Amino acid sequence: MTTIVLHLYIAGVTVTAERAIDNLRRFVSKLEENGHRVDVEVIDILERPQLAEDERILATPVVIKKLPLPSRRIVGDLSEQDKVLIGLDLKER
Repeated sequence: MTTIVLHLYIAGVTVTAERAIDNLRRFVSKLEENGHRVDVEVIDILERPQLAEDERILATPVVIKKLPLPSRRIVGDLSEQDKVLIGLDLKER
């Protein structure tokens, strides 16, 4: 089984960042219920600015699917679960 690797970039502890983290947890739980293995890393670009530069992060929150390839990214609070999963290429259209 393929492991899904997701990185969520936030800029400090804000209401929007907290909402994105909660929404990410919700859809990761659903993926895991369906038998997927999911590794998630939440990265605060205020604490690790070099990572934001390396990934060319221009807006937060943004989730980047690192694996499986191809890489995909979605900006926003991740509240529209189906659109996020489709955008990350984790669900059929």
